[in-house]
Amino acid sequence: MKRFSLILMLLLLSVSLVFVGCKKEKAADVAAAPAAKATTIEFWHLDTTDDQQAAWRQIADNFEASHPGVTINITCLENQAFKDKVAVVVQSGNPPDMFRSWGGGVMIEYAEAGMLKDITKDVKTGNISKIGSGAMGLYAYNGVQYGAPYSCGFVGLWYNKAVFADCGLTEADFADWDKFLASCKTLKAKGYAPISVGEAETWTGHYWFTYLAQRLGGQPDFLAAYNGTSAFNKGSFVKAMEMFKDLVDTNPFQDGFMANTQAEMDALVADRKAGVALMGQWCPSTGIDNATTDAGKNAEWGVMAFPAVAGGKGLGSDVQGGGDGYVIGANAPAETVDFLKSLYEPENYKIICTRLNACPVIPGYSDLVDANMNLVANTVAEAGYFQLYWDQFLPAAVGGAVCDATAGIFAGTITPQAACDMIQKSWEENK
Repeated sequence: MKRFSLILMLLLLSVSLVFVGCKKEKAADVAAAPAAKATTIEFWHLDTTDDQQAAWRQIADNFEASHPGVTINITCLENQAFKDKVAVVVQSGNPPDMFRSWGGGVMIEYAEAGMLKDITKDVKTGNISKIGSGAMGLYAYNGVQYGAPYSCGFVGLWYNKAVFADCGLTEADFADWDKFLASCKTLKAKGYAPISVGEAETWTGHYWFTYLAQRLGGQPDFLAAYNGTSAFNKGSFVKAMEMFKDLVDTNPFQDGFMANTQAEMDALVADRKAGVALMGQWCPSTGIDNATTDAGKNAEWGVMAFPAVAGGKGLGSDVQGGGDGYVIGANAPAETVDFLKSLYEPENYKIICTRLNACPVIPGYSDLVDANMNLVANTVAEAGYFQLYWDQFLPAAVGGAVCDATAGIFAGTITPQAACDMIQKSWEENK
């Protein structure tokens, strides 16, 4: 009996030790489970309207929800302030983790300075890998990928269909430069400012010169100046600046255009106060978001190519434009690349197409954008010569010189030859 009792006690002790051991092991496992690592991603964009800011915040929230421990800190700046501040922080060696870029020369400067992260391997998987090589090429340099576009479009003449109907005008009336000038007179006679400009931000006006240069000299003249066999202060470039000055001298802009912003410029077309705006694919959404009238908030837009110029080398299908996208800073945490890739996931890319007015760069979203955005996408795809915006393709200092030179023509403070000399001087000093 004693022997049985001893055996029973030993069995009970063994069982209790097993449970104690299990309990200790479980506790140890819980203690060993690592807490989610706290990571902050500094994300900079320039979409300033309330709805645009809310859209990017929603995209960031979606990412945070699926990535515990990650916080996305958003900085939003107006276009020019954004460019200026990015240049300063990059020069200081501390770029944002993920920030807006149009690719081209400015991006290349940052890449050569070691301020951008190589994400070549990362973009080979996921929906980001569905972006076409042409659009992705805007964010690559020497075979290295530094970012990706979420939208790709072109600069065109955007107009309010109600204004054209009131004036009896059609797109055919703007097909070439002579017709364009005559149609501007028609718009003015009906009480509209023919052209809306927001020259408080000088980048908005430089397209008038660069498009005239593209129509006159085409790709050959641009490459000749870029490669040094010619120059930006000769031939078709000077002729383009002279034609631009002749346009300015006809006073086709709204009163106070030198003090207006890009948002105000686009809103004037939406509100039926101006005829056309030479701007990128974001023009309709910016115009509607900043409209001050009910008609403006419900404006029906159209878009047409920049007019042909008689005797020019450039084709009517040649366009200027670029991508709206993001690059990754050199010191960004690894999760930043995942955040970039998340933009192309369905829940986020639907937001980008519908609320940020993107021109889709991946298939399957054409039904989410209007006819104009699909026209933009087709125009880009069919362009024989697609030129990235000069102020982004050229080094930052040269792009700034282009904008300053054209601002001088708008203000009447500089001659066409002197404006072209300014651009060439900057090119020689900064190429």
